[in-house]
Amino acid sequence: MNPLLDFSGLPRYSEVQPEHVTPAVEQLLAENRALVETLCRPATPPTWDAFVQPLEDANERLSRAWGQVSHLHSVLDSPELREAYNANLPKITQYYAELGQHEGLFRKYKALAASDAHAHLTPARRKVVDNELRDFRLGGAELPEADKPRFMAIQEELSKLSAKFEENLLDATNAWSRFIEDEAELAGLPDDAKAMFREMAEADGKTGWKLNLQAPSFLPVMQFCANRALREEMYRAYTTRASEFGPENLDNTALIARILELRGEAAKLLGFDSYAQVSLEPKMADTPAEVLDFLGSLAARAKPYAEQDMAELRDFAAAELDLPDLQAWDVAYASEKLREARYAFSENEVKQYFTEPRTLAGLFRVIETLYGLDIREDAAPVWHEDVKFFAIRDRAGQLIGQFYLDLYARDTKRGGAWMDDAITRRRKGEGIQTPVAYLNCNFTRPVGGKPALLTHDDVITLFHEFGHGLHHLLTRVEDLGVSGINGVEWDAVELPSQFMENFCWEWDVVKHMTGHVDTGEPLPRELFDKMLAAKNFQAGMQTVRQIEFALFDMHLHHDLPPGRTALELLRDIRAQVAVVHPPEYNRFPNNFSHIFAGGYAAGYYSYKWAEVLSADAYSLFEENGGLNPDIGHRFWSEILAQGGARPAIESFKAFRGREPTIDALLRHNGMV
Repeated sequence: MNPLLDFSGLPRYSEVQPEHVTPAVEQLLAENRALVETLCRPATPPTWDAFVQPLEDANERLSRAWGQVSHLHSVLDSPELREAYNANLPKITQYYAELGQHEGLFRKYKALAASDAHAHLTPARRKVVDNELRDFRLGGAELPEADKPRFMAIQEELSKLSAKFEENLLDATNAWSRFIEDEAELAGLPDDAKAMFREMAEADGKTGWKLNLQAPSFLPVMQFCANRALREEMYRAYTTRASEFGPENLDNTALIARILELRGEAAKLLGFDSYAQVSLEPKMADTPAEVLDFLGSLAARAKPYAEQDMAELRDFAAAELDLPDLQAWDVAYASEKLREARYAFSENEVKQYFTEPRTLAGLFRVIETLYGLDIREDAAPVWHEDVKFFAIRDRAGQLIGQFYLDLYARDTKRGGAWMDDAITRRRKGEGIQTPVAYLNCNFTRPVGGKPALLTHDDVITLFHEFGHGLHHLLTRVEDLGVSGINGVEWDAVELPSQFMENFCWEWDVVKHMTGHVDTGEPLPRELFDKMLAAKNFQAGMQTVRQIEFALFDMHLHHDLPPGRTALELLRDIRAQVAVVHPPEYNRFPNNFSHIFAGGYAAGYYSYKWAEVLSADAYSLFEENGGLNPDIGHRFWSEILAQGGARPAIESFKAFRGREPTIDALLRHNGMV
């Protein structure tokens, strides 16, 4: 059997090959299209059991099969797999575009919504039906017949362009490397980073040290390397990836312009003034103006702190580092030196205490304490030898969910960190389908026979992605369309992930998740207190940087003036809010995959929007002693368990007992 067509259990990753992709996709698409025609016949009543359930079953099979292909494309890319993925992506896109415009399906859903049976559906099922009707409208179902083919063609082209954007970025990242023969050029770098660079060179059959643009290489150089010329060289290479400064076939500039053009055209066809309005239809925020007001208000609060941070950094760099002309490639290095001078510790010193095994054990302890669960390593077919697999059970031994953990960077894996769903919780017959998640990061792999070491930022990233994972795994909803993260407003989906980050700053958590890589000694309280004192170090700078990206994204998709390029817009916004001004050659838009290849178009503001919710939610834990199981179970019941079955603001108010306020966010960031 084709392993992509086996839905009896976990994905059979040890067997999936590129040649399995096309037969599986074509078979599932043929079966689904035949089913859709059957469901749209007058003989099929517009009821949940006769109509919605069979359609959900069929689409879930397609989603699970294609999800495996898409996942492998992200974590284990190869020329053969990329070819199979790109050959089938248009077929998948066309199918979902057809569904979104299918008049027969739309009529059935409208008939169900208007029927007496609708009132007897569970709230979760009524939400599914409401979401479907909204998505039909956004999918072009109400367009004049003459416009539907064009709308479908736009969706197909956009999916190809987004995939190409991500592939160009991966290839451009992998295209650059630098071999160093003189160790003096690496002055200031931690020993473990140099050991990794040496192993990378040896893997290529060379002596010395190899640098590349993946995060485990790029970030330590920018933060620790005293060689300013090397920092600038790597900064230039990193910030010009997938631009006109590299190979023409990897340049994303034209893709950006075309993606924006097509999104705008699709919005106009649907009767909206801008793509931002389309994007906000299923979100908490109502209008682009509301989002821009929110970001503007936050910028007004944060920019004075950011300017203070930057002035302090410039003064320090000039006086202590002989850097009177602080440049973008100096900021991380000078900031690390200032942190060391002010708080008497370095990130590298802290990293020695966060070994991967101890960090994972500490993370699992938080989950087990808050929710009364048990997390143990388990067995499953995996796509790479680095991948681990775990099961979550309740105290009675009942399986709650499972997850894959793929922590290390490699050249076949896209950058960043993300959670995705492999299998979603739902009722099937008399039983419950157990949810399964993917948790992916790009941390430095173990070197020198020692366990992998994580920076505290890495630890925060791990907790963040695990928060997304819990949102998927701890749902109690039994209907696919609103189970886990499905159906959750995009600007609320970061609430559980950002909420989890807060525990990385609790001594009762940190002391149980650290052990020095050489001695096993836990992180000293004195060092933790220094970390805590430095928690809001440059919080103003970090906040305005996120606001810069969010404003760029929203204006780009809402009111970009005709004739203005994305790069010109970004420069305008930087002039308003930024305190770090990069060189002219910086091509940040060309590698902003969140909005051009991810799901964040006109939605990047969600990180800050949800941070208000997450900080306010966490404040209830602060008021009740931190790791409080009673509050933990309330968070599970009112937020994690609910999935998308009710509006996120209702879930928040049910947990917190009131509307959200910005106070906790400002306090957490030291901006009060």
